[in-house]
Amino acid sequence: MTIIETVDLKKVFRSVVRRPGIGGAFAALFSREYEEKVAVENVNLSLQEGEIVGYLGPNGAGKSTTIKMLTGILVPTSGSVRVAGIVPWKHRQQNGQNIGVVFGQRSQLYWDLPLRESFELLRAIYDVPHDRFAQNMRHFNEILDLDRFMETLVRQLSLGERMRGDFAAAMLHDPKIVFLDEPTIGLDVVAKEAIREFVATMNRERGTTVILTTHDLADVERLAPRIVLIDEGTVIYDGQLAALREEYGVYRTLVITLAENYPEISVEGAQIHERDGSIARLRFNRHEVTAETLIRRVLDTYRITDLAIEEPDIDSIVRRIYTEGYRAQPLPIGG
Repeated sequence: MTIIETVDLKKVFRSVVRRPGIGGAFAALFSREYEEKVAVENVNLSLQEGEIVGYLGPNGAGKSTTIKMLTGILVPTSGSVRVAGIVPWKHRQQNGQNIGVVFGQRSQLYWDLPLRESFELLRAIYDVPHDRFAQNMRHFNEILDLDRFMETLVRQLSLGERMRGDFAAAMLHDPKIVFLDEPTIGLDVVAKEAIREFVATMNRERGTTVILTTHDLADVERLAPRIVLIDEGTVIYDGQLAALREEYGVYRTLVITLAENYPEISVEGAQIHERDGSIARLRFNRHEVTAETLIRRVLDTYRITDLAIEEPDIDSIVRRIYTEGYRAQPLPIGG
């Protein structure tokens, strides 16, 4: 079932051109000149219920503008948008009942209240039944370990504790859809993993649809099998993360640890990408030679104590797409 759908979604921001000096200010009183900036153009998205989608792009690409239209904060300039069958900006209150939002830089918790009272206040706002509220809190505590700081004022919480509280708050009313905007920014490794586990559990157990915008691509690799790349307001890729890796990740790396001090290494079908003492990194094109064949060639020629295959990381793939632009048939890395 389609739960989020946009058709030719467009948002243009219009602002007054301000000329310098008193003369410019005086002229603006009688004749105003405007400039327009297209933030989002012809974005077509279709998300099925229960999907987790990574919505990625560089700063200023249009990610936040899209999210604001999906949440009803902004009205589109043209095109259409439906979230759980609702036009968000026309029915904001009803849409608010269907969605949860977590912004890494902002909190929906009440700064001068203990965390427990923030939850109680949100329970009243969303009219969550007491028994369901208690059930949710027990479940959230199991995953996020909230009990140890439930009586602490929100303003006294660490960043990791506050983010755990924000995630629980976003899920308190059982939303169908959750929008996550840089949810793990600034968190340590332990807190990041707790947040990722929470999102994965809510999706798995409750079928919650998740749209994730982030610059931490480890979040995407951990959670989102599908990604949408947007650049300069236009979607440039929409598909499976695995397919993008297959399309752009032409080169793999065989890392070997040599048992002897070989002055030179040469293996047919691979290039020496890096050599550091006994450790050598051999880069090869997976379309030209298989890892199995390459390993056999290495073992036939050299004595080794260890080996490993490194896949191209999603960070380098996405960075390359932003730099070069998306190509249906990408150029090989380094060529």
